[in-house]
Amino acid sequence: MTDLRHPDIEVYIKNRPLDAVLDWLGQRCETVQIQNSVGGTHALEIIIEGAKVPVMIHEKAVGKAWISIWFRSDATPWIRDLDCALEIAAALSTQVRCIASGWSEGDDPDEWWRVENGQSEKIQWQTN
Repeated sequence: MTDLRHPDIEVYIKNRPLDAVLDWLGQRCETVQIQNSVGGTHALEIIIEGAKVPVMIHEKAVGKAWISIWFRSDATPWIRDLDCALEIAAALSTQVRCIASGWSEGDDPDEWWRVENGQSEKIQWQTN
């Protein structure tokens, strides 16, 4: 079912600070507005390719190395999480991970895509 549009997009970006992620968003989107920031959690509203999308960013989402960005809508330019991960990995020259498929009951929650240097591979990633 990898060709079906995911209902939202979430990726995990390795070893990049919030400023780098916000800079990328600023280049990629028409507008980026921070709605609220509490500690390492940031609520944003972006307009990307004409669509208004709520976004949540969590610093240190998995350990100290990973920052998550969750586009809370299907109105993004990316059909799948992997499409977004490929774009961010190239733009920020880092490793990006995302769930292997749009979440459905029975999917393996530990199966992820690891994207780096233009390559993607499925891995097992236990985030606990």
